[in-house]
Amino acid sequence: METYFTPALFTFLRQLKSHNNREWFQARRARFVSDVEAPMLRFIRDLAPHMREISPAILVDARRMGGSMYRIYRDTRFSADKSPYKTHVAAHFRHEQKKKVPSVPGFYLHLGPGECMGGGGIYHADMPTLTRIRLGIAQNTRGWEAVKKTGIEIEGDRLTRAPAGFDASHPLIEDLRLKDFYGMTTFTQKEVCGPDFLARYAACCREVSPLVAFLTRSLGWRW
Repeated sequence: METYFTPALFTFLRQLKSHNNREWFQARRARFVSDVEAPMLRFIRDLAPHMREISPAILVDARRMGGSMYRIYRDTRFSADKSPYKTHVAAHFRHEQKKKVPSVPGFYLHLGPGECMGGGGIYHADMPTLTRIRLGIAQNTRGWEAVKKTGIEIEGDRLTRAPAGFDASHPLIEDLRLKDFYGMTTFTQKEVCGPDFLARYAACCREVSPLVAFLTRSLGWRW
């Protein structure tokens, strides 16, 4: 087993939160690369075979640019907060259909001071994708109930009423009102910095994979 992340990652992100400006970041870019970026890219690289065991349709890309690791830069175009940098590091492992459509199921990892979590599902899906998922639930109630019986705690925002085109008396209406479908596991900083974290995160993804698989198949894609 290999240790990927160290307390230095959290120290850097904590300090970045207090000094969220380009001058501070550029002067410490080497620390960002050594303590944050490089460990995450190495983690992503070594996660690939574990993800292939879960599903060969999930993409894992350890490239520095354009891969599974999110950029540290915030998109401030439409935000009142003009802080240029995120104060966490994250990675996504999405279905291969992401090359063709905007919203796809997948897995996610988020590391930050006091906020470490991982899991899978779909978040803020576009309306056509969301409607297809809801139809999948309504038309395959047995399959959806099997997902729920695994014990996955399915999270997400909900509509206040039945979505358009769906019967308010449907036995799964509470689930059909969901706007997101995901399950997350939280981790401590000690767990993240432990030598078994890769195995721990891979296990977390396997546990939530019945949900991700159901969402994927509802969209008519391979799993």
